[in-house]
Amino acid sequence: MRTVRQARSIGITLLSTLVTLGLLTATASFAAETTKPFKGKEVNGGTVTHEVKGGKHILTLSKDFKVPGSPDPHWQLIDSKGTVYLLDRLKLKDDKITTTITIPAYVQDIAKVQMWCAWAEVVLGEAPFDKPVKAHGK
Repeated sequence: MRTVRQARSIGITLLSTLVTLGLLTATASFAAETTKPFKGKEVNGGTVTHEVKGGKHILTLSKDFKVPGSPDPHWQLIDSKGTVYLLDRLKLKDDKITTTITIPAYVQDIAKVQMWCAWAEVVLGEAPFDKPVKAHGK
């Protein structure tokens, strides 16, 4: 009788340990990832953080990011294959800026984030991730 209880106790402890390790691994895979600071013609400093919130992949500019003075800055993403995705404007009406952006489902991963001036057609600055971040990839 005693050995049966001991065996059950060991089994429950082992199962609890495995579940805890699985949860820790899953949490680590959804941890926020941050780029290196922006470097470029007009944008130097500030970073972008990638997080998953409510099942959506979100990019957020850091508080120390300085909005470039160019006329039409946009968010632009580059994936690990070099595909470029031009997204939303950074500046909105009434001097508001888009500090967060939801990554579209067609973007599989992100190697770097750029600020792009659509008017002058020039990269204002870019911030790479240490390794490509999986967005909607398989």
